[in-house]
Amino acid sequence: MELSDVLGYLAATLTTVSFVPQAWRTFRTKDVSGISTRMYSVFTAGVAVWLAYGIVLGEVPMIFANSTTLVLACAVLVMKLKYGKRGPPQQAAQMQRV
Repeated sequence: MELSDVLGYLAATLTTVSFVPQAWRTFRTKDVSGISTRMYSVFTAGVAVWLAYGIVLGEVPMIFANSTTLVLACAVLVMKLKYGKRGPPQQAAQMQRV
């Protein structure tokens, strides 16, 4: 394996793994109050373009990292669109008690 491949896989792993805690927290709590819909939409589109670029170049590290991140980003974006209008579940429950 060449140095460029090692660097590519390392970068792909680090950037993808760094995204997992945010996605996991969002899935677990359904709290999307701190997420910007506009920013996440642009981010998700950017990841999709990076994936397309990796496919065109045939770069496996780019394809692996961006396909994984795209799935997670799409899931978070869907949750933002679904849960974002009513705020976090804890706030909604507290507001009903008042």
